[in-house]
Amino acid sequence: MLPLGFLVVFFAWPVAAIIGRGFGSGGVGTAIGDPLTWKLAGFTVASAGVSTIVAVLAGLPVAFLLARVRLPGVSLVRTLVLVPFVLPTVVVGLAFRALWPDGGLLPLVLANAFFNVAVVARTVSGLWSHLDPRTVDAARALGASPWRAFRSVTLPALGPAIASSAAVVFLFCATSFGVVLILGGSKFRTLETEIYLRTVDLLDLSGAAALSLVQFAAVVAALVVGALARRRRENAVRLRSRSETARRPRGGEWWAVSAGLAVIALLMTPIVALLLESVSTSDGWSLAGYEALAGQGSRGALQVSGWDAASMSLRTAFDATLLAMIVGVLASVVLVALRRTPGRLARGMGETMDAALMLPLGVSAVTVGFGYLVTLDALPGDLRTSPLLVPLAQALVIIPLIVRMVLPVLRSVDVRLRQAASTLGASPGRVWREIDLPLTARSLVAAAGFGYVVALGEFGATSFLARPDAPTLPVAVATLISRPGELNNQMAYAACALLMIVTVVAVVLIDRFGAVRGQNSVGEF
Repeated sequence: MLPLGFLVVFFAWPVAAIIGRGFGSGGVGTAIGDPLTWKLAGFTVASAGVSTIVAVLAGLPVAFLLARVRLPGVSLVRTLVLVPFVLPTVVVGLAFRALWPDGGLLPLVLANAFFNVAVVARTVSGLWSHLDPRTVDAARALGASPWRAFRSVTLPALGPAIASSAAVVFLFCATSFGVVLILGGSKFRTLETEIYLRTVDLLDLSGAAALSLVQFAAVVAALVVGALARRRRENAVRLRSRSETARRPRGGEWWAVSAGLAVIALLMTPIVALLLESVSTSDGWSLAGYEALAGQGSRGALQVSGWDAASMSLRTAFDATLLAMIVGVLASVVLVALRRTPGRLARGMGETMDAALMLPLGVSAVTVGFGYLVTLDALPGDLRTSPLLVPLAQALVIIPLIVRMVLPVLRSVDVRLRQAASTLGASPGRVWREIDLPLTARSLVAAAGFGYVVALGEFGATSFLARPDAPTLPVAVATLISRPGELNNQMAYAACALLMIVTVVAVVLIDRFGAVRGQNSVGEF
């Protein structure tokens, strides 16, 4: 009941309140009749669609590299491709602004795709590595060219994984906030940034609620498509292990390997550009930005120093991760129990609960933050003024990720071990402590680390909820780049570089720690 109670109080209630406001005061009718709404919705869908196509096209050669190729350095590629996915959005926004100082549509689309190549590569490679290569060999023996064998045999088999990952990528792109805010400026706006603008600058709460409702409908539709695709993927037959299917590339396969490595090089380009920009000034190379983190920026841009904001980020991310681990692990245990219970009712409850836990992943963080502002004053103690407000919002964002990492590992625990322990007289608690916990401990630690770095860079909901005298580092970065002055700009790039370094180190450790005897034990990531 705890996971469901948490979701009801800190997700369903705030979102329902937003939906209610959208229907009240003529908000929905006014918004639907406004041509600007459809223009924003059209641009949101179109830009997210193009970013999704770019991410899929870039992710497929990387997926081939991870699934089918046995060469030195493939494990490094597996780690590097994950780095962009966990970088804070403001870091990615500034990284692309270092390449395109004026922003615009092209960097906006590429930045959203940059984030999500990992989703496609690691989701598709997970299925590709288990496909039996003998079907392709049979097609080639019958005279099919390599391209025709791929198009006729491999691509249809990968279809469910590609569709599932594309649906998730579309969700992330359609609800992207920090990237659009930094690179789109006032010229390119999406539903997400318009909700923020109407709430913070125009105080048009009904209009913002109506736009949130339109966005929520699109998110639910995309989640349904993703769930259907995932169900087909789970039904796919796994015939061979990766150790049997991976081999040294031959002939034209080297082109696919080269394309995969080129994508990895392109993914690293904005990261390198950000590091160079953090030490570049109009007078040459300098560490002025890093040294200025001890202060509050030019003309008091911040109410606290940069290091105070960093300290706040670390503490907030710790609290959020603790909350998310409690709720996420409990929810995973319940889901596994429901799936192991015979009967269609229990299985249906499990699938419904699984889908409900994924909803925060797709619903706009800005919408959630907005919902907190209009509802949480009704709880005892008015949580809107509590230091726990930001950790609660961040926990909601990372719970779906933790569930997706822990759930597959819990499902893989041999049920016969648990039954044997119960037969010998162990209580359910002791069975969990003696059987499940030792087998899943590494994945739990990896999930906690992954959740921590995601919370560290969370910006959408935090930008709504963080107080000016207690900002997190991403919020401080956004404040700095909105103020004039070279020093503020340098501080923002230096803070982003520090966030990125911490994130990269954490990802490397998580990926190494999660790898057990050559298998990826960190779930679907």
